[in-house]
Parts: sequence; C-alpha cells; structure tokens
Amino acid sequence: MDFVVNGHRTYCYTGGKALDTAKPTVVFIHGVLNDHSVWILQSRWLANHGWNVLAVDLPGHCKSDGPPPESVEDAARFILDLLDAAKVTQAALVGHSFGSLIALEAAARWPERVTHLALVGTAYPMTVSPTLLDGAQNDPLRAIDMVNNFSHSMLAPPPSTLGPGTWLHGGSRALMRRVLASNTQANVFHIGFKACNDYANGEQAMAAVQCPTLFLLAGSDQMTPPRAAHTLIAKARNARVVTVKAGHALMTEAPDEVLFALADFLEA
Repeated sequence: MDFVVNGHRTYCYTGGKALDTAKPTVVFIHGVLNDHSVWILQSRWLANHGWNVLAVDLPGHCKSDGPPPESVEDAARFILDLLDAAKVTQAALVGHSFGSLIALEAAARWPERVTHLALVGTAYPMTVSPTLLDGAQNDPLRAIDMVNNFSHSMLAPPPSTLGPGTWLHGGSRALMRRVLASNTQANVFHIGFKACNDYANGEQAMAAVQCPTLFLLAGSDQMTPPRAAHTLIAKARNARVVTVKAGHALMTEAPDEVLFALADFLEA
C-alpha cells in the first residue's frame, strides 16, 4: 500500500489486508540496508490475527521515495507523519537495530500516539566502528560482507523462514545490495550507520516512554550484544526482556521465537 508522506510516495506492506480503523495497528521499522521484507513472517501473521500492519520502507529505500533520514530524530518524525497519512491515531511500534532507535525516539516524543514499543536487536549507544563507517562510504560491497559476518550465527534457515536450501548469509547480502542499489542519489548505507552512531538521546528518550516496552535481544548478537541494551533497560518504566538464540538477524535466524515474543507482548 502506498501513502503520500511529506510529498513523497511511501510504501508499506500490509500483509495483503486493507486498513481497518476498528483494529489496532502495528508499524514495523527496519534497520540499515533492509526493507519491509525482513518482517515477512511476523507481519503476515499479525495481519491475519486482528492487526493492521504497516511494514514500512523508510524514505529513499526500495519502494519509498524521498531523501533518506539523516538522523534518528528525522526518521522518528517521519513515522509520526506516516501515522497521520494513514489516519492512524495510535500504533504499536516495532523496530530492529536502527529501526529500534527510531521507534524509541518516536515513542518518547509522541507518547500519546504509541501503545506498545518493541526494541529488537537494540543497543545504546549504537556505536558503529570507524572501519564500518568508512567501508559503508568508500567500499560498501566489502562492508556488506563484513556486516553479514557479524550479523549471523548460523548458515542454514530454521523452520518458518524461506525453507530448505536457503542460505541466510547469501539472502541477507542480496537484500542489502538491492537496497543499496535502489537509491542512486544517496548512500543509504553510510547515512543509516552515521545516524545510529550519532544518536545521543537514548537515555532521555527511554525515560520519557510511557507505554510497555519489549526488549527482544539475541544471545549471539555481535552487532548489538545484549549487554549493550542494559542502559536502556535500566531507564525503562515497564520493561519485558526476551533473549533468543540467534545473531543480529534474529527475525530470520529465530523467526518463530521472534513472532511468539511479539505476539505475546502485543496481545498483553
């Protein structure tokens, strides 16, 4: 489904369902060099179990037009503008990695609009190494390979992903290359990583969040290790922490566990 947000076309995957204002809404926000497809299992399940789903392509990524957000704060404002464009009064926000910081900032700034906050593979500060920042700008294909090595703890998919024969590393690398190539005007890889690295409002934002918060972490995550979320967890008012056996790409490495954790949290 397409919306016009700030004058630009914005794509959201809805799980094949039309928006129904009588249902609750959940917004899925992807990380750097990802798109809506990383949430495919979770978004489809919720769309078929009583939820409106808006799994967004952030501006400048794949099916969405406009300049990519250069800061977490700009991206958070975009999420509010998306809710307005969709005529959604309140929504649950689910964000992964960079998307988790976006969801956090949005929930802190507009608490009356956010019913639940799920931070998936999160950390604060979300420091990006100088090597990766430089690689994302000057040698992005090599940096993609580095990120994939850090993001996965297994090679083959478990149940509920794409099925036997699927290569998690290869699939993720192909997605990241496709997202990078989708924007010939801006390097969404470097812009996204820099926005993560520059974000300095995490503790204040977490203290301002009023809704229940789920920290969905991965035990083998090398990009955002579980210990790196402790600062935010300590500031949260109403927190639930779930850790699954996976790496940073936990939506594909532990798809059922991620789905069950999100479903339990949202239904509660």
